[in-house]
Amino acid sequence: MEFFIQISQFLLSLSLLIILHEFGHFIPARLFKTKVEKFFLFFDVKFALFQKKIGETVYGIGWLPLGGYVKIAGMIDESMDKEQMAQPAQPWEFRSKPAWQRLIIMLGGVIVNFIIALVIYIFAAFFYGETDIQTSSIKGGLAINNEVLKNLGLENGDKIIAVDGKTYENFSDISKNLIVSEEITVDRGGETMNFKIPEDFLGQLSDGEREALFTIRQPFIVGVVADSSANKGKDLKQGDVLLKINEEAMPYFDEYASKLETLKNQNISVTILRDGKEMTQQLSVDEKGKLGIYPGYDPKKMEELGYLKINSIEYGFFESFGVGTKKFVEQFAWYGKQLKKIFTPSSGAYKGVGGFIAIFSIFPDVWSWEAFWGITAFLSIMLGVLNLLPIPALDGGHVMFLLWEMITGKKPGDKFMEYAQMVGFFLLIALVLLANGNDILRLFK
Repeated sequence: MEFFIQISQFLLSLSLLIILHEFGHFIPARLFKTKVEKFFLFFDVKFALFQKKIGETVYGIGWLPLGGYVKIAGMIDESMDKEQMAQPAQPWEFRSKPAWQRLIIMLGGVIVNFIIALVIYIFAAFFYGETDIQTSSIKGGLAINNEVLKNLGLENGDKIIAVDGKTYENFSDISKNLIVSEEITVDRGGETMNFKIPEDFLGQLSDGEREALFTIRQPFIVGVVADSSANKGKDLKQGDVLLKINEEAMPYFDEYASKLETLKNQNISVTILRDGKEMTQQLSVDEKGKLGIYPGYDPKKMEELGYLKINSIEYGFFESFGVGTKKFVEQFAWYGKQLKKIFTPSSGAYKGVGGFIAIFSIFPDVWSWEAFWGITAFLSIMLGVLNLLPIPALDGGHVMFLLWEMITGKKPGDKFMEYAQMVGFFLLIALVLLANGNDILRLFK
């Protein structure tokens, strides 16, 4: 069921973005009286799942979910329709239109992508507001999970107070910006320390275990007792908080591993907090130094216990325009930094480039419209930015040649455009293979 929910969100988001992107080309083409021969969701290599001709355009759904396209008459594109291009130019064809009209047609898709993201962020601010953990309120600092950060010198209990000299009120902004940063500032027991992020930080993360950089240090909140645990059947309830072992205070979950390692095959006395009252329970530690209890993550309970503070803000309709625009600009800039890292070989960021499996995995396995729209907005920015790359066969490649024509007054020849399209196509295939190849390697890891 979880897989079905994830794949449904993935396909709905992808289909929505592809259709609207292609409409961004279709609408200005029709406004400028340019013939659009095909409008397809997904690629119809050899055959289509569905197609129907309405007016002069064939609308359809292909079987290969790698994107979509509109086939505009008189345009050298991925269809490589040399036969049509060998005929005299017709007034309804793309090649017969003024350069400025062709530029608008080619930019239409990415403009729509950016508008989609902006609109989603505005309405998300209005409907959902903003809920995040206040960075300065985190009582116990962080639990450092990733070996790369540990090798940099970070320790459990550290509080990240700035990234590249900038402070963040919301905790979720810390990890997002850290991966594209150069320096982090940490408070360790009242002492301020700076750590330089190595140039190949993203490469190291890609080569290592796929785990979170860090989490907020939390108490041991009971989530699930394993069926194989010796403590199965004991008086333990989901949401119970373990406070002490043999009368020794243990306020943070990350402290338990080393302590239990010294208590293998022993019975221990554990102080538990339940519904505001403390009680004592006898539990068993197995031969591996484990209790067989999986912890739960409950921010609201952590707030009740004073470990952190959750900020919830609601925005009015007009106020949401400013908030949504700010969010759009921040996400756009953040993705730009990521892209810069990817195209810098020494950063190793290309190792972390993901394809369809990576995109699929970011959707939650429970249906959440808030999460769905947030992911869709960011994917729309990604799609828009990637399509602007000056690679022939992408919108950005066509825009590059059109700008050259408008500046110099010289239109690239059809033969040159054919060769450029072929080169661009092979570049795209290489990028697709890299991204999806990384996905497959990560599955094996």
